[in-house]
Amino acid sequence: MMNKVFIGLAVIGIPISVIGALMHWPSVFMFIVYCVTIIALASIIGRATESLAIVMGPRIGGLLNATFGNAVELMISIFSLKAGLISIVLASLTGSVIGNLLLVGGLSFFIGGLKFKRQKFNIHDSRLNAGLLIFSVIVAFVIPEVFSDTMTNHETMILSIGASIILILLYIATLLFKLVTHRGVFQNSEEGGETKGAEETPEWGKWTAVIILAIATITVAYVSENLVHTFNAVGEAFGFSELFIGVIIVAIVGNAAEHASAVIMAYKDKMNVAVEIAVGSTLQVAMFVAPILVLLSLLFATNMPLVFTWPELISMITAVFLLIIISIDGESNWFEGLALLSAYLIMGIGFYLL
Repeated sequence: MMNKVFIGLAVIGIPISVIGALMHWPSVFMFIVYCVTIIALASIIGRATESLAIVMGPRIGGLLNATFGNAVELMISIFSLKAGLISIVLASLTGSVIGNLLLVGGLSFFIGGLKFKRQKFNIHDSRLNAGLLIFSVIVAFVIPEVFSDTMTNHETMILSIGASIILILLYIATLLFKLVTHRGVFQNSEEGGETKGAEETPEWGKWTAVIILAIATITVAYVSENLVHTFNAVGEAFGFSELFIGVIIVAIVGNAAEHASAVIMAYKDKMNVAVEIAVGSTLQVAMFVAPILVLLSLLFATNMPLVFTWPELISMITAVFLLIIISIDGESNWFEGLALLSAYLIMGIGFYLL
């Protein structure tokens, strides 16, 4: 039933988005239309990646879901960079980190925990992800901010470029480590609550899912470009700061695919996929999306250094440590999910007031 609703919203939203953009309809109204359309398309992306997860396995499926989910946010951020909205881009990256770890992770643990008293996932993945989260978010994001106090803007940009290149190379090495050289170690580890040997039929075949992903992603790119042009009007109409728009609104809309897919997987007791989506998406944002945006900003009039504000940094650091402490044992329950969600709500209130 819900799938039909999202398909209906996409069928209605896409032509309205095109007509509204051409006819220059009110920005606030179009902002709502664009957001609903992107969320509907993200749901379709999630269904396609879920089909691929069944065909190709949970780890590849989680990686694909994180990649296509982040593709939405990457497009929004690129168009924001082009428009010179650097603060919104950095804020959306912050929102992605805390949103994936606290909101997506929290909802997955909470919804799954309501159905199953205790859910298990790969403890070896959890330990590896803990180290990568600490490095990518805390080391790579904090160091540029600390050193930027005594640097010129040019020197800060050089440091940001260097850190970005290192992060991208480490991300490639991470994929090589998990999917190639140590693939057997992780695959043969305990698979949590997922039933081994159980056959599940994908909704779409492999190539059908790939084609749907491609079409949905291209459509999202068009809608995202138009969405960016409504930010200023929406901020003025509702009194939202650029920081709040980036951290909360853009991050939620841009990561809607992960939100829906991770919760669905958790409800089905497929916690390996759910955790891979939440944490894997965060790592991809920190180690690939953010560095790519820094490098792409060199092509635009305003360059974007990898320098966040202290409220953004403290929020990301808190989210990382809280998720690590809760997930390091390879188990989850509804109360741990509620704790993550509570932390996200507190941060959301803070960013709104800030």
